[in-house]
Amino acid sequence: MQPPLTVLGIETSCDETAAAVVRLGAGTDARPEVLSSVIATQFERHRPYGGVVPEIAARAHAEVIDTVIRAAMDESGVGFGGLGGVAATAGPGLIGGVMVGLAAGKAVALARNLPLIAVNHLEGHALSPRLTEDAPYPYLLLLVSGGHCQLLSVEGVGRCTRLGTTIDDAAGEAFDKIAMTLGLGYPGGPALERLAATGDPTRFALPRMLLGRAGCDFSFSGLKTAAARQAAGLTDDGARADLAASVQQAIARQLAERTARAITLHLQRFGDAGRVLAVAGGVAANGAVRAALAATASAHDFRFVAPPLKYCTDNAAMIALAGAERLQLGLTDPLDVAARPRWPLDEATALSAPVHAPGRKGAKA
Repeated sequence: MQPPLTVLGIETSCDETAAAVVRLGAGTDARPEVLSSVIATQFERHRPYGGVVPEIAARAHAEVIDTVIRAAMDESGVGFGGLGGVAATAGPGLIGGVMVGLAAGKAVALARNLPLIAVNHLEGHALSPRLTEDAPYPYLLLLVSGGHCQLLSVEGVGRCTRLGTTIDDAAGEAFDKIAMTLGLGYPGGPALERLAATGDPTRFALPRMLLGRAGCDFSFSGLKTAAARQAAGLTDDGARADLAASVQQAIARQLAERTARAITLHLQRFGDAGRVLAVAGGVAANGAVRAALAATASAHDFRFVAPPLKYCTDNAAMIALAGAERLQLGLTDPLDVAARPRWPLDEATALSAPVHAPGRKGAKA
């Protein structure tokens, strides 16, 4: 039996400044309790530019990080003396923002003589379904967001095996860039979903990328280009809604098709012990994507789990949970741990089977 652990989590990898306090109960199967979760967004700062500007994001994090941490601590009802550790995102992400949050976490840990846990942002997403759902290890995870699109077998803390990843753009980036071509503004993904609700998803024929290709990798750049060309000639709102619906269906279909392939590989390794399909990341908030994945899970006799919408996008509760599970295993980090702009979950596969040749810039994963 492990004693209960209460951990402060800090997340600043992109454009959300977040802090949360999570308590992990006694025992290895204990369910976490989110005592507080505070998020300060930067949408209005980045809206004029149509996307996140790294320098603006870093400065915005620095302006509010102390206020957000104090709000999370006050909301939790736990004093600093009641904390068992401090978890902070150490990468991957926009390095300026990551450094702000990690430095704040180091400061709290140093001042209060608490252990520091440097958390991989992707592991936070990977564990986020466990915040509210019964998702015992191992489970199959589709991590799908603005910067990442991966299929992973999650076997435990620090033990993720990559089954597939994007070879170009992430699904969330495709949503955002296509939304921009449709004049929907920023953030584009939610706006495109709202527009798609009134559209006909069968009107526009869009390419099915990697159709017939073996493996579980994704590609969305061709879809993005085809949709941009279609959008250029549209003038009425009905046609724009139809294109949005067609794009949403195409993305959801590819995610479901590749996930079905990964299910076969996952079952070969874990059998009935791993019949859980989880989805996490910002795109997991999309209703059409959730519906397609739920149908895929049902067709393969898998249980489908997804975190509530508030834990799909970047948040600190998932960082605190990942930190608490690591701390429970005795995994901590020194105060000189460095921030990392890139940090693959499955480093062995990333090194042995890189998606991009050395020297080329590719997907963050």
